[in-house]
Amino acid sequence: MCGIIGIKGKDRVTEELFVGLLALQHRGQNSAGMSTYDGYRFYSKKGNGLVSHVLPEDSLNRLKGNLGIGHVRYPTIGGGDEEDAQPFLIHSPVGIAMVHNGNIINYFELRRELGDKRHLNSFCDVEVMLNIFADELENDPFEAARTIMDRANGGYSVIAIVAGIGLFAFRDPHAIRPFIFGRREENYIFASESVVLQILGYNIIKDLAPGEGILVDENGKVTQKMIKRGNPRHCIFEYIYFARPESCLDNMSVYKARLSLGKELAKEAKRKGVKPNVVVPIPDTSRPTAIALAEELDVPYREGLIKNRYILRTFIMSTDEERMRYVKYKLNPVVSELKGKKVLLVDDSIVRGTTSRRIVRLVKNAGAKEVYFAISAPPIRDPCYYGIDMQTRSELIAREKSEHEIKEILGVDALIYQTLDGLTRAIGKDKFCRACFDGDYPTRIKGKEVLEIEEKRERLRKSKVGASLFL
Repeated sequence: MCGIIGIKGKDRVTEELFVGLLALQHRGQNSAGMSTYDGYRFYSKKGNGLVSHVLPEDSLNRLKGNLGIGHVRYPTIGGGDEEDAQPFLIHSPVGIAMVHNGNIINYFELRRELGDKRHLNSFCDVEVMLNIFADELENDPFEAARTIMDRANGGYSVIAIVAGIGLFAFRDPHAIRPFIFGRREENYIFASESVVLQILGYNIIKDLAPGEGILVDENGKVTQKMIKRGNPRHCIFEYIYFARPESCLDNMSVYKARLSLGKELAKEAKRKGVKPNVVVPIPDTSRPTAIALAEELDVPYREGLIKNRYILRTFIMSTDEERMRYVKYKLNPVVSELKGKKVLLVDDSIVRGTTSRRIVRLVKNAGAKEVYFAISAPPIRDPCYYGIDMQTRSELIAREKSEHEIKEILGVDALIYQTLDGLTRAIGKDKFCRACFDGDYPTRIKGKEVLEIEEKRERLRKSKVGASLFL
């Protein structure tokens, strides 16, 4: 998963790109980068680390121009190597800089096809997309994007600066990854989430439709075209976990969606006869869900776990070893709110069970009498191949373990999962990709592709575990 932003401005855009990337930092912690264009040349800076680390003030001063794109990344294809950081640039047939959010399932196949005529310097899927785009450009970015949509299987939102043409953006035919377009006077913006537009003072024009492309040329003229129409299958995990709560994605408030999930969870808690003394969120994503759950149960809501805000998001770390190490430093219990009480913890999801088990132990050590665990999401039994970091079947605890077994592994007195029916009532079904819960993928996935992804993923995991021994 990543965060992207692109701006066509009247004047220099660097500062707004920087602020926008800070607003999207939750979407990627591994690397950050920015490219700008002043009508004559490209300027770029990227690297591993957080936005403020990679793009200090002296670097921003060197990034000139009124066209710019930015990116924050956590890796799904490839590893966390610095050469995988975005944006990517190419200089033939014209200068093009590109960023993307998502994942290309048939990346390895496309990479092999390009190998004979293009030298690729990374294992980042946007480099493959950039080369296909460049090969097919011929002064029409819409047709180049059509070729990508015909050949690339996956979910993606893409922004490119094309020298002599302008700022071009397109969204995959199922609109799996979020993408929004806005305007402020003579300036135009594309971004992964509406929160960026809100912070920078832009008015929302629209969410890009499935398969749509939009060009803002160098004179500010906007051209919109439907490139390859498809049925919307927006990623439902954005609403459960990934997006910021104040964002609105495809005309749905993320905050309201999480409140609705809490109301549905309360029904399950009542059905199971769970009677807590206090409801405690595992910060930060689960707060709205926990608030609604507490209200429905008529039980006090308390901030019983305090987060160190300088610790990164554990979900999007590369290995279990990293997650376990950081959970220890990330959360600290408020003993007065937990000791002697029946505590209902609320979290957004259980993928691997790594962090959940450690948090339960933390709460018990703080003196909780009983610990219950409520999850906003249903059991995750199938991998995501469209950009969320759960691409292999072996890492999904709910795929091999029953609910009772997971309860025992976590060491809780009761485990409350969201139901698929509850998810449907809270957020919806028809317009969403829920493949991680029900196995219904929006695109066709070949068995060979799955095996190749899992093989590469396992090899990467082992290499990172080895490296982590020296940290």
